[in-house]
Amino acid sequence: MSSAPFTYEPVGATRDDLTFCPPGFRPLLVRARLGEGRKVFSRAAEAVLTWEMHRALGVGIDATADRAAPGVDVTVTLAGLVRAPCRIIWSAEEPRRAGWAYGTLQDHPECGEEAFLVDRTGDGTVWLTVAAFSRPAKWYAKAAGPATRGLQHAYARRCGAVLRRICAGYDPN
Repeated sequence: MSSAPFTYEPVGATRDDLTFCPPGFRPLLVRARLGEGRKVFSRAAEAVLTWEMHRALGVGIDATADRAAPGVDVTVTLAGLVRAPCRIIWSAEEPRRAGWAYGTLQDHPECGEEAFLVDRTGDGTVWLTVAAFSRPAKWYAKAAGPATRGLQHAYARRCGAVLRRICAGYDPN
């Protein structure tokens, strides 16, 4: 674990409210239905907590632990070119809720927080929610303007599609 400071405030805001967005940041909230049942939830939760979903997206993951937990440093690499250092702020492993959020560190192209949360509703439906608040930090993220937002939304939607594929074929019970 590094001691590098986070690049934004308020750190940990997504823990209690996935819709929270501080002034000056842009919100992101994408929800995808994954399936139904306890086994689908367990499979999805494990894929999110162990970086499997992210690796299946084709991004590079360099983490200081095999499982998401507070204090774990993670560097996400996109196309082998863009490095995005982060640190896990919170994680959850509950009977109907599992996931984590990371906050940006220095040299990340964006500034903010992003959460990946799998939940199983009362009717048994399993969902992935990707929630974030961010603003550009690097010149190229600022220069890309609205295209950066479009890429963030596409990435979040792809998380749902990839996780749905990982969970395909699991018996709902």
